[in-house]
Amino acid sequence: MSGSTAKHRRPRRRATRVLAVAAGLATVGAMAAALPAGAGQDHTKQAHTAQDHTTRDHPAQAHPRHGQSAAATHRTVDVQLLSFNDFHGNLQPPAGSSGQVTEKQPDGTEKKIDAGGAEYLATSLRTARKGHPYTVTAAAGDLIGASPLLSGLFHDEPTVEAMNKLDLDVTSVGNHEFDEGAKELSRIQNGGCHPKDGCFEKDGHGKGKKFKGADYPYLTANVTDEKTGKPLLKPYWVWKHKGVKIGFIGVTLEGTPDIVSADGVKGLKFHDEIETVNKYAKVLDKQGVKSIVTLIHEGGVPASQAYNYDCDSPAAGGGISGPITDIAKDVTPKVDALVTGHTHNAYVCTIPDPAGKPRMVTSASSFGKLYTDTTLTYDRRTRDIVRTGVKSANHVVSREQAKAPDMTSLIARWDKLAAPVADKPVGYISADIAGRGATTPESPLGDLIADAQLAHAKSLDPEADLALMNPGGIRSDIVYKASGKEGDGVVTYGEAFTVQPFSNTVNLVDLTGAQLVTGLKQQVSGGNQASPKILQVSDGLTYTLDMTKTGADRVVADTVKLNGKAIDPAATYRVAMNSFLAGGGDGFAELGKGTKPLVGSDDLKAFNDYMIANSSAGKPIAPPGADRITVVK
Repeated sequence: MSGSTAKHRRPRRRATRVLAVAAGLATVGAMAAALPAGAGQDHTKQAHTAQDHTTRDHPAQAHPRHGQSAAATHRTVDVQLLSFNDFHGNLQPPAGSSGQVTEKQPDGTEKKIDAGGAEYLATSLRTARKGHPYTVTAAAGDLIGASPLLSGLFHDEPTVEAMNKLDLDVTSVGNHEFDEGAKELSRIQNGGCHPKDGCFEKDGHGKGKKFKGADYPYLTANVTDEKTGKPLLKPYWVWKHKGVKIGFIGVTLEGTPDIVSADGVKGLKFHDEIETVNKYAKVLDKQGVKSIVTLIHEGGVPASQAYNYDCDSPAAGGGISGPITDIAKDVTPKVDALVTGHTHNAYVCTIPDPAGKPRMVTSASSFGKLYTDTTLTYDRRTRDIVRTGVKSANHVVSREQAKAPDMTSLIARWDKLAAPVADKPVGYISADIAGRGATTPESPLGDLIADAQLAHAKSLDPEADLALMNPGGIRSDIVYKASGKEGDGVVTYGEAFTVQPFSNTVNLVDLTGAQLVTGLKQQVSGGNQASPKILQVSDGLTYTLDMTKTGADRVVADTVKLNGKAIDPAATYRVAMNSFLAGGGDGFAELGKGTKPLVGSDDLKAFNDYMIANSSAGKPIAPPGADRITVVK
């Protein structure tokens, strides 16, 4: 419901918060609050901090008039904006390479740093807020969805509770906020027990403990109800403190329906990001809100994987490419900064706005491994941000600092509920099996999942020929080192769930050889040309991917073979894939044209069954070679 004043279920510890109305309304709600209390000390903050991006010092401040305090009359005031994105329910520190960031050293070398986890993120944010009377915390979507079992098993209620505790003020939606549909997103915002699974905890009277929902608003400016044409939730929100006003507009990528199941976006329409932001920037401007930040769940590709690389080399914004660059160049100059996400990358860039003024564009990797600290210099007279005074840097959420006790308690409480399911062993491995953290188009874990899906498909139909797996459905690595008491090399249900949390089914369809090759070409063409999505393939399917070419030509058609035999364009092949791909998801429209569908079990069961059947303590599974796709660079 857009345009209403936010509901606050508990006292806030920071600045007065006001929710601005949606188009046509002007209801304002305010609530006074004290300065934040810090928790713990980030001993590594200075060591693990990206270079500040700024141009020159703040303008001189005016002297206070007689009888007025300096705080009330200074011409400018620095507002601290803390931000992060793509948390994906990672309450516990992410395992393996998924829980590391790359840091560039003074001598040019790089090192990996273990990072992330809600206990450390809370400490980092609370420490960063100390000494900042004007501070606001925002996020750019995908806080929930595709979450590890500790959060995903409970429909991400634990993550929302954690975000409430660490005092998140506002967030945009991302594509994964729609994984369970519009009604579930509304429940996440407004509270209430799950319609099917009910209440997960008991209150003091032994009754179901009602889920309170998010204390912070989810912004859906470019997501409207098909019937009413109105935003699903609030399109924007205004932060207020001692006369300072900053508006936040929240959007997700227009292409969300292409990467979410059809049920997840049913009844919704997704609009152009630039047009939507420009529309609501005008609305805020008319309300007297001249300082505006856009929270956008769309991102870019940095020139370096080091979080502290210089994005403004050789020129402003020269170290980034991808969708966000075009968006940033066209979003109205009324917007003063863009907090972005979706690509799980880290960058702090200055991309000039259409008027040629410098404008900060930031992203803080994913899984709570980084946060961005941006200083917005607010001019009380113009009520706008002094762009030349904006500074920003990414900071590592180090695991060498103190844990936030309230987060430790939260994790322990939910972990106890999840333990009977999460700790069950499902298989054994001899070494780490890289998935999300793989640095190659084909990953060892992707091969293993495809093989598991083919095995499940053959149990349904012995004529099954091959399996395809979308890379975005692989959310983590499987790590050899024990995460709990299970022992090294033991794969638990919880760890397998973290890899495949979407509850897709394994589907079988008939495709002609020509359709199969077209589907492979769609990995690197159309909507996937700028950011290729390389399907993971089962054993026996091989081909060459020539990255020196462009578009669909990157898939060398005459190299596509099954068990050493060239694919016959006129022949029919029985192909297994998850229900998301079978619906044409991720831009694979050709795969959605399959015939004679057969629906199997969910993909997690298929994977676990394969692990149980093909591994033991004495004979663990070794990482596949990831050598089915020959990549030419």
